[in-house]
Amino acid sequence: MVDSTDEKKKESAKLEEHEHVEHEDIIPPELEVLLQTNPRTGLNASEIADRQSTFGMNELPERKTNPLLKFLRYFTGPMSYLIELACVLSGLVEDWLDFGLILALLLVNAGIGYGEERKAESALAALRQTLALKTRCWRDGKLQEIDVRELVPGDVVVLRIGDIIPADARLLGLGVNGEQSEAELQIDQSALTGESLPVTKTKGSTVYSSSIVKQGQQLAVVTKTGTQTFIGRAATLIAITAEQGHFQKVINKIANVLVVTTILLVGIVLAYQMLKYRGTPAGDWKVVVKNCLVLTVAAIPVGLPTVMSVTMAVGAKQLSKKKVIVKRLTAIEELASVSVLCSDKTGTLTLNELTFDEPYLAPGYTSDDILLYSYLAAEPGANDPIEAAVRRAAESTLDVLQKREDSHSVPGYKVTAFQPFNPVTKMTQATILNLKTDEHFRVAKGAPQVIIELVGGNDDAVNAVNALARRGLRALGVAKSLPSDPEKFELIGMISLLDPPRVDSAETIKDCNDLGVEVKMITGDQHIIAKEVAGRMGMSRVILDANHLVDPTKSEDEVTEHCKRADGFAQVIPEHKYRVVELLQNKGLLVGMTGDGVNDAPALKKADVGIAVSGCTDAARSAADIVLLAPGLSTIIDGIRVSRSIFQRLRSYALYRITSTIHFLLFMFVVTLVEDWNMPAILLIMICVLNDAATLVISVDNTQISTKPDKWRIGQLLTLSTILSVFLAGLSFGHFYVARDIFHVTPYELNSIMYLHISSAPHFTIFSTRLPGFWWENMPHWIFFICVIGTQILALLFSVYGVFGEAHGVAPCGWAWGLAVLGISFVYFMILDVVKVYILRVWSFGLTATLCPTPGRKAKLASRVAEAKEKENATKLWNKLAIHVAAHELDFGLRQ
Repeated sequence: MVDSTDEKKKESAKLEEHEHVEHEDIIPPELEVLLQTNPRTGLNASEIADRQSTFGMNELPERKTNPLLKFLRYFTGPMSYLIELACVLSGLVEDWLDFGLILALLLVNAGIGYGEERKAESALAALRQTLALKTRCWRDGKLQEIDVRELVPGDVVVLRIGDIIPADARLLGLGVNGEQSEAELQIDQSALTGESLPVTKTKGSTVYSSSIVKQGQQLAVVTKTGTQTFIGRAATLIAITAEQGHFQKVINKIANVLVVTTILLVGIVLAYQMLKYRGTPAGDWKVVVKNCLVLTVAAIPVGLPTVMSVTMAVGAKQLSKKKVIVKRLTAIEELASVSVLCSDKTGTLTLNELTFDEPYLAPGYTSDDILLYSYLAAEPGANDPIEAAVRRAAESTLDVLQKREDSHSVPGYKVTAFQPFNPVTKMTQATILNLKTDEHFRVAKGAPQVIIELVGGNDDAVNAVNALARRGLRALGVAKSLPSDPEKFELIGMISLLDPPRVDSAETIKDCNDLGVEVKMITGDQHIIAKEVAGRMGMSRVILDANHLVDPTKSEDEVTEHCKRADGFAQVIPEHKYRVVELLQNKGLLVGMTGDGVNDAPALKKADVGIAVSGCTDAARSAADIVLLAPGLSTIIDGIRVSRSIFQRLRSYALYRITSTIHFLLFMFVVTLVEDWNMPAILLIMICVLNDAATLVISVDNTQISTKPDKWRIGQLLTLSTILSVFLAGLSFGHFYVARDIFHVTPYELNSIMYLHISSAPHFTIFSTRLPGFWWENMPHWIFFICVIGTQILALLFSVYGVFGEAHGVAPCGWAWGLAVLGISFVYFMILDVVKVYILRVWSFGLTATLCPTPGRKAKLASRVAEAKEKENATKLWNKLAIHVAAHELDFGLRQ
């Protein structure tokens, strides 16, 4: 009989232990020696002075940049240098109109960029604000209040409930006066690590700077200060992240091509005219330089940065109406190209709030019962997330609590005695009087193992707790005393608690996937919790722990492949998040990062687009490029759609402007060398000013939103521009020779005719370049259409009436020529539109790599082919597996 009882005990279910994985702080041996401080006396003055000279102050170093140097930075870059050179030369040859125009454009471009940067807060300053300002510390045998910045390794500090921890420290297991203490500390480090639940810390545990003490008090010895702390390392990562943005790189590539082409062709024209007119008034260097200068100003797209900035600024205003605040204008364009969105979990995809989940219920009890009894045993006003979750769930669910007049009581019940949570017994107890029956009963609420032991064991409850724990849910046991014996308890059930996904998170992830953006969850929370949350949001559960990112046995390529294939990572620290973003970027992907905590700040800064969510810390807000004001991630979808429409406008303008620049240079270069013909300077300036001014309104044009991340495809852009410009140059030569040699117009009339043609023909191509398809598939906005047509009507009037006069080499060409030129230009853009569509249809990266087989393109093409084959094989294997699983499930169902 005894043996049988023993066997049953052995077979009874046991609670599984789930290890809490946490970042381990490594203390070097030489530093460990300095931590052996007497906790009753602390450090003395000489020790403090020595350590401050060795380790520095407990603060994050501030790096300030001179505002003037910041402003001058906006005058750098290949295109800026060429424009500035043109500005200087125009001053030397006393061409003050050009000088003023060029200088104004330079100042406007720099002013817009500088103004946007000034709006951004300093990420390092925000990180400093998250630190505590004062702390209590044992020094020279006295408990003193000192500035946090004065702390050094070895200082003994007092940590109490509500304190912001002033530096990384190790708990000593001692009370404030040095007495032994077994009390645990509950630490909220969600802003640092992303863990949704407070973490229990005991003697010997490390607590991190800027985390918050939620329960308990102890002495701790400071282990690390300043930049060596957990938060300090995050600040260091932010400080070293100062890379050039993706958009700026694209603009620089375009600028380099245009600048080199302009310098080369204009240089040839300069040398030709200097040699040809040597010894004549026309060969004077001032005259030649002035002619070439006008040519250069007309060719260089000086308005390119301004048009781009205005277009993005209008987009930023549109986004602000959707509660998306843009801090860095170019982030709008980069968001359109983002193909991977790395997202923090806690507070971003989830509520960062413990919530009542589906409970385990003992026979005879309901969800309302467990909520009511747990509420009766909840401590009012307790600063504890678990208690708050219980009270919130009960008050929102139970009718009896919603209809009461007194928010401090429960109708029909009265709490006659209450024992708050005891860290030793790990439970709360309340004695309750049922006012209807006038009977007393007790309710106990606490750790599952304690409650199960209190009721004399319950295998079903143990199995339920284990099942919840395997899914990452926090369990809380609730029991009630028996009516016959107040010392004996029966189980009501197990409350399950989880920081749940936001209501819109699953839909947002699906919408991102539909838009070609892959979402990866990166969290400092526990692995099992991350997998549970991922499953609830409809993501795959391929969540890897952080060890995969720092595995010394794997190569960089293998780790990068893990990053590409995984749906997320868990148990990460700020350095890990930063590394994930970096590895994906190294693979050529544009990466977005969302987050709300200090631990997200380095990755937010590193990402191509950093997005801080509503309710984020100052550190995250300052490190980000975009800030969401509405809770959750759903507004990101609005941001992606608006950014893609803006991208199409930017690409449309870039294609138009590159085409018109190459066309102008090609035609003017050949006609100058072959026919010795120059357009009057005033007409070139009018083309430059009017056409760029009109295209500013492209920011309101209608667009087609892509269903995939947008890319610039510089090779395609430049090739298409060159082909279109060659067609335009052919039309220009046709106008020139037909007007001069067939209709025998005067030279001044020819100037007017060619002015109108060069103004209108390239400008009308913007109706084609605004779409990848045929121009009529999405008609232009009426404001945009009127502005473009309006400028060309103005140019028509200038030509027809010869407004600038013969003093400037201009004569009236008459209405017949004017309307004919304008009509031909309008019809010709439709012909170019067909050319554009068919070029884009046959264009592919494979074609680029074949036509221009650089080593980089060859390697990229081979990689894409290999990836496509691998993906095809993986899909086949997955389909086979799915068939086997379906067959197995069918067979199992038939057997049942």
